[in-house]
Amino acid sequence: MDTTLRGNLPTPSGNAGYSDGNLSKASSSAHGVVESIAGAADEAARKAKPAIDHAAAIAHQAVDKAASAVAPAADWLTEQGESLNATQKKLVADASSYVSANPLKSVGMAVLAGFLLSRFLR
Repeated sequence: MDTTLRGNLPTPSGNAGYSDGNLSKASSSAHGVVESIAGAADEAARKAKPAIDHAAAIAHQAVDKAASAVAPAADWLTEQGESLNATQKKLVADASSYVSANPLKSVGMAVLAGFLLSRFLR
């Protein structure tokens, strides 16, 4: 991409155009400002790094404490889940054997339960 500067560009002072010296000075000045800002940003990042590292360490400690506090509860829930699963299997087996032994009673109880449930839901 080729950019060409023309001599008839308006200037803030109203002159007919920029001279190569003025353009070079403006360009150098702009580059100096950019480098100054970049240097300041690097310095700020360097100064902020210890604070960021300290905050990260505190956050890691908080996560470790939370995990160690939750571990016993998770173990208890796992045990209770296994117990509830065993109870569920026993109830399903008992209900299945009752339905096999008393099919007419089971159908009658299901019809009655459906009728009562439909009345309550209206």
